[in-house]
Amino acid sequence: QVQLTESGGGSVQTGGSLRLSCAASGRIYSSSVMGWFRQTPGKEREFVALIRWSSGTTLFADSVKGRFFISKDSATNTVYLQMNALKDEDTAVYYCARGSQYSSNRRDYNTWGQGTQVTVAS
Repeated sequence: QVQLTESGGGSVQTGGSLRLSCAASGRIYSSSVMGWFRQTPGKEREFVALIRWSSGTTLFADSVKGRFFISKDSATNTVYLQMNALKDEDTAVYYCARGSQYSSNRRDYNTWGQGTQVTVAS
C-alpha cells in the first residue's frame, strides 16, 4: 500500500504563496488520479485540485482557480500544489489523496496523507 506524506505547510501572510508537496512511498501508477483536498474544523473535506497521472490533465475548484496550480514529478512520485495569492479563507489542513477516477468527490479516493496545516493571516 502506497503511503502519502504531505509537507510544505505553514503560516503565510495574506497574498503570499506556499508550495505543498506530497511524496508517495512507492510508484504512482499511470491509472491514478492525485488530488488535493482541504478541511477546516466543523466542515467537510473539500476538493481543491486534481491531476491525472498519465496525462497531466488537471481540475480545480472554482474557489482556487487561477491562484492554485497542481503539478507532478513522475520520476520522484511527488505531486505539488502551488498556492498563490493566498486568502484568509484558504486556511485549512490540506490533504493529498490517491484515487483511480477523475473525480472531485473525496469518496473516490482511497489513500490519504496525514495532512499539513496552512494558515493565512493578514
